Amino acid sequence: MTMTPRDRVLAAMNKESLDRPPVAIFTQSATLGQMEKVGAAWPEAHKDAELMAKLGAAQAEMFGFECARAPFCLTAEAERLGCNVAVDKKDASPMIKTHPYHFDPMMGEYADPAELMSPEEFITGGRPAEAIKAMEILAKTHGENLAIVAGNTGPFTLTGNLINTENMVFGMMMAPEEVDKWVAAVNPIVAAYTQALLAAGADVVQCSEPSASTDMLAPDMFEGASGKYVKTSLAPSKDKYTVLHICGDTYPIIGFMGDTGVTGLSVEEKVAPEKAIEANNGKAVMVGNVGSVRPLFQGTPAEVEEGAKRSAAAGFGVISSGCGIAVATPDENMQALVNAIKSLA
Repeated sequence: MTMTPRDRVLAAMNKESLDRPPVAIFTQSATLGQMEKVGAAWPEAHKDAELMAKLGAAQAEMFGFECARAPFCLTAEAERLGCNVAVDKKDASPMIKTHPYHFDPMMGEYADPAELMSPEEFITGGRPAEAIKAMEILAKTHGENLAIVAGNTGPFTLTGNLINTENMVFGMMMAPEEVDKWVAAVNPIVAAYTQALLAAGADVVQCSEPSASTDMLAPDMFEGASGKYVKTSLAPSKDKYTVLHICGDTYPIIGFMGDTGVTGLSVEEKVAPEKAIEANNGKAVMVGNVGSVRPLFQGTPAEVEEGAKRSAAAGFGVISSGCGIAVATPDENMQALVNAIKSLA
């Protein structure tokens, strides 16, 4: 019986032995080339479920990747919760312009997180509701053949989007109990969104938590700031899988990331693939870690092939980009990533 791309991705999520790993972009996957090819482009594809699904499937239809993935940014949740977000460019991701909640550790002034909308209300409107609809569409149109991957934002990162990340980090030092109060309030919203995406048809939710990176926090702060919350907001269930993505040099926290109980860990090329596998120690499925800037955006197809085969040889379960794909990534480099891994079978 022939293994479909969906079968291969889900087998990898279950740590089954395979002739080769699947090659699938679990992080932001859209490029200008895909937008032109399928007729679904930013900024409209950030806002409309039909266009979102069409662009989300383009990585598979155009290059042969083994999943469909949407949405394409980390601002939808923040916008739904009151941030002013500029969603207006074809060639750049949406940008948060204002933070709606006053949080000032220097002045000892802290907004009350009780002002947040309920998780039940959150999932019924705005761009998150469109992403949920996009999962329903993709499950119907591509779910038999492709793994369906949804993306969302982690609780610590989303909290920073709401109260200003810089102020949140200062708060970790000056008033950690106030930060904890906010993350604890945001976490049920993330959990509800995760479960809604899975219920709508996603096989995998890949959650990005960049503010918990070692660029922002000391490694021993990870569990208290993010890890203890991810355990509930990103909990996998039977036949449904979750992947935690954190940017930067995650080597010092890979063990802590695995302790959250997620199915997989997505890490950047800043960690050598061999070291990432060593630090993981078999806890989770490793996803990545071909550099999204170099080689994918700025390198050559030959360099992409070299990076992809190195991640595969190291033992990564799913070969993907180390972080979100740059929107101007050349078509030939996207194709080289697929060809390199499929040639291993």
